[in-house]
Amino acid sequence: MVLKVNKLGDEVLRNKSVPVEAVTDEIKQLCEDMFETMIEHDGVGLAAPQIGKNIRLFVVIADDDVRRVFINPQIIKTSAETGEYDEGCLSIPNVYETIVRPVSVTVQALNERGRPFTLEADGLLARIIQHENDHLDGVLYIDRGDPDFKTKTENKFKKLREKAAKKAKK
Repeated sequence: MVLKVNKLGDEVLRNKSVPVEAVTDEIKQLCEDMFETMIEHDGVGLAAPQIGKNIRLFVVIADDDVRRVFINPQIIKTSAETGEYDEGCLSIPNVYETIVRPVSVTVQALNERGRPFTLEADGLLARIIQHENDHLDGVLYIDRGDPDFKTKTENKFKKLREKAAKKAKK
């Protein structure tokens, strides 16, 4: 099922997420729905807060086309080397900014079957993991870039919300 993606300004995106207590059938179905939602919106990653659930869970399909589920992820190591990339987000559609992040990470998490794993990732996969993991702490990529760009983007989305609210009242 394709789920509603929350947009910049929705409070759920700024809340810190809580750990998943158990990998239940409900969590497994949520992962499937998140993959379907992410693919429908041409994304490469989707975190649970983006679909209104403040739990520590995200899904990823990077440039290797492998479906990956990260439950209760912890980034345990990042490279000293950093790189720039124009990031975007399904919660901030059609807005991109160059963000500097470590080029590689090591992450520990549970998979969709509740089994622990450790993954060393670099390139696009490492970037997506960092971006989605930020969502679990209420951090958006615009928080990591130019402060003026962040302010302009937040104001733009605030105006769009106000316009939509006025239209809904009519």
